[in-house]
Amino acid sequence: MCNNCLTLSPTYTVHFHHISILVSHPPSNGYAGFLGANFIGLRMEPGGSSKSQTEPKKRQSKTPRRPKDSVLEQKSPAEFFAENKNIAGFDNPGKCLYTTVRELVENSLDSTESISELPVIEITIEDIEKSKFNSMIGLIDRDRVDEALYDDYETAKAREKRLAKEARAQEIQAKNASVGKKVKEPPASKTMKSRGEASFYKVTCKDNGKGMPHDDIPNMFGRVLSGTKYGLKQTRGKFGLGAKMALIWSKMSTGLPIEISSSMKSQNYISFCRLDIDIHRNIPHVHLHEKRDNKDRWHGAEIQVVIEGNWTTYRSKILHYMRQMAVITPYAEFLFKFVSDASDKNVTIRFARRTDVMPPVPLETKHHPSSVDLLLIKRLIEETPKQNLLQFLQHEFVNIRKAYAERLIGELGPEFSPKMPIKSITSQQIVRIHQLFRQAKFDDPSGDCLSPAGEYNLRLGIIKELHPDMVATYSGSARVFEGHPFIVEAGVSVGGKDVKQGLNIFRFANRIPLLFEQGADVVTRTALKRINWSGYKINQTQDKIGVFVSIVSTKIPFKGTGKEYIGDDITEIASAVKSAIQQCCIQLKTKIVKKIQAREQQERKRSLSMYADNAATAAYNVLEAMGKSQASKKQRYEDKDAEMHKEISTHSTVRKEMVRELYEEISAGAITKEMLREKLLQHVEQVDYEMALEYATHSGVSEEPREAIFIQSLEAAEDNFMDLHSPAFVFRLFC
Repeated sequence: MCNNCLTLSPTYTVHFHHISILVSHPPSNGYAGFLGANFIGLRMEPGGSSKSQTEPKKRQSKTPRRPKDSVLEQKSPAEFFAENKNIAGFDNPGKCLYTTVRELVENSLDSTESISELPVIEITIEDIEKSKFNSMIGLIDRDRVDEALYDDYETAKAREKRLAKEARAQEIQAKNASVGKKVKEPPASKTMKSRGEASFYKVTCKDNGKGMPHDDIPNMFGRVLSGTKYGLKQTRGKFGLGAKMALIWSKMSTGLPIEISSSMKSQNYISFCRLDIDIHRNIPHVHLHEKRDNKDRWHGAEIQVVIEGNWTTYRSKILHYMRQMAVITPYAEFLFKFVSDASDKNVTIRFARRTDVMPPVPLETKHHPSSVDLLLIKRLIEETPKQNLLQFLQHEFVNIRKAYAERLIGELGPEFSPKMPIKSITSQQIVRIHQLFRQAKFDDPSGDCLSPAGEYNLRLGIIKELHPDMVATYSGSARVFEGHPFIVEAGVSVGGKDVKQGLNIFRFANRIPLLFEQGADVVTRTALKRINWSGYKINQTQDKIGVFVSIVSTKIPFKGTGKEYIGDDITEIASAVKSAIQQCCIQLKTKIVKKIQAREQQERKRSLSMYADNAATAAYNVLEAMGKSQASKKQRYEDKDAEMHKEISTHSTVRKEMVRELYEEISAGAITKEMLREKLLQHVEQVDYEMALEYATHSGVSEEPREAIFIQSLEAAEDNFMDLHSPAFVFRLFC
């Protein structure tokens, strides 16, 4: 060992050069404590070996990490939507509960309307306690052992701080109470909730719709992007997911399968299926699939799914959605229930049916030439049963007749001909067809394939749910955006029940309510910025105004991933929305002006009636004075008889008789205050009646008071009748 070495332990040696050091005895783990060390190059090595920092180090070769070879992977549609569930409206547990209810209700409406059956839909949300949920999945409840392990654990310091804050608040409350100040209720102490304490709900939706074929049920619920609604037509769905996304969320949050009961008309059995989904392979995993007896001959579908949710946060949104759905579908009957162990939290709301007039079923239509792209043209060529180009253009697109198709083929060039086999068209020729489609002029598609709610149903729904003082509706003609037809319907109401002051905007797209992202929507911006409400005698801030706008189309131009609003940058739609609202306002202005006139008339009548007593007293006093002075002034009247006779002769005979009778009654004391008062009131009533009759004659309103009458639901087998439709009413003729 060198002279500059100091052995600290059997296994450690310190080498130092020009060091002043104080060393304490090393502990049992072999670590030496150093105090007050000023050193140059100190190193401590096990096993007695030592290296000076001044000695050159051996370079250690480090092998650089090689990047992992990328492997081509593929995700199934179910896996994609599971990872990006916010695209389908499943952002958080509360939104998931709302979207699940919405998807199930809209599926039920589509099912019932497809067979022209008046919808009867029952929706139940059952709150599931933690213990009940654990028993459903076969998990035994376990008490906490280490409380500090959980994120809702409150330390002693935090508890002391909270109690001190509550004590200060109580002291301030007592001080204010002693002085006489108004004491506010102290806020309830917030209890910390663990992130793991989720709330679970069983959502059940039952309808009387078409039902589903027994063999198709697994694929209809357990395979994403498979369904019966694809095609160019007006549909309620926005993604084509329906209840599939609810099943994916159920698998992610609870792991429980979905249960489906379904039966079609004339079936003597009920198909029952319990399944979940293999997200990675996008195939259904069937637990049970069997047929059961259908003794009641029920038809429709009943779906049960258990998911994580948040009823407290999204309660108002769900109820608001149901109310708006009742507005746009007054021919449907909804029964909504929320069931909880706490009876005070239970909710039961029935939205009754008010008509049995249903909109027509949307029809599938063909593509407009201006709305297709290269991929769509290629797919149509591959799937068409037609043999040549002329037949293809005629039968695969709307608004292309034979003569116009021949003109298009002539414009395409010499390599095209009417008898050209459609399967022989090359990719370059497809591009040429697409270019011509974008530049050529075509007639706009008609709106015959669309199914709007109709003015009658929209008006009836508004009256049924809001009970407004007055309402006006308007249904515009079909317009076109990028080759897709659309129809805008609007309704504007004033007054009503549960309506806030100012503008209350209700938006619908393909007859489904839109509740989120309202500020950027074309309807909201049009109603707030482009309508001069004061010009229609409507106070935008003081009146209770309801603005209802429904847009139906084969393609709704939603904005954003959530598809909750229609952008304000589409001129055609913005113009149609503004025009529809203005038409409603014009109707309301006429009603409001007449209402103002009627109110002014009532004010005049009230004023005249109020001063009738004073006027009768004053007139009586004048006439009484005239009667008393008649005798004293008789001679004076006789002296001036000739002159007075000459003056009276200038008046009508009726006037003479009235004056003579009046003088005679005054002299006889036959005129009293009560008589004058009654005459004045009779005159006021007569004038009021004449003005009201004139108003009724101009407006076409009968003198009798009107009452709202709703057509009751009738079965076609019971009575033979025929409906005559009008925008404002439906006339039913019984045979």
